[in-house]
Amino acid sequence: MTAAVALERAVREDGPGVLAASSGMSSASRRARRMASAARSGRPSEALGLLALMLLTEARRPARTDAAGASVGLADQDRTRWDAAVIAEGTDLIDRAVRLRRPGHYQLQAAIAALHARAPSFEDTDWPQIAALYAELHRRTPTPVVAVNRAVAVGFADGPAAGLALLDAVVGERGLAAYVPLHAARADLLRRAGDHLAADAAYAAAIAATQNAPQRADLERRRAAAARGWSPTG
Repeated sequence: MTAAVALERAVREDGPGVLAASSGMSSASRRARRMASAARSGRPSEALGLLALMLLTEARRPARTDAAGASVGLADQDRTRWDAAVIAEGTDLIDRAVRLRRPGHYQLQAAIAALHARAPSFEDTDWPQIAALYAELHRRTPTPVVAVNRAVAVGFADGPAAGLALLDAVVGERGLAAYVPLHAARADLLRRAGDHLAADAAYAAAIAATQNAPQRADLERRRAAAARGWSPTG
């Protein structure tokens, strides 16, 4: 089956299945329709990359919330709840795409997702490789979203100071004052760097910026956990 046909079939099916399992996949499904067309226009590697990204994202969905519906971050997810069969399918697709030697935006995102999915634990994640992939993705697509994700990856690969240096380069960009992931990432990097007061202020900024109740609860939990790890009097 060609990637274009696979994509078209995935977004056409209304019954249960990987792509239909979550309403959150609707935007990805719209992208899939466009990528199916792109595949027929001579870009099958990107169509494979998008399908791999969709599968790898969906495979981790069951672990993203707890029994109460609260958001669970990647570091705290129960990886036994990830769908190993779907991960295997997604990683096989991105491996096939890479062999076509026509790298693109979706392939880079899928390669990053595959590295996360293949890691047996958060601590065993190949952060240097993920940081390198984000650097290439940022070179091709220099958006604030990519910049923040790159800074987080660099923060794990090379230390929080290196990640903060990258964030500082974009923190003043127009339109980012209310960008919650930026403040949340900065808070975590500052916490790991030992600047607890600045970290608390960054958590407060993230909480003030969000309109999403589960996200707010997660940020408040993280802020409280960070506060328990230090005291102003030392």
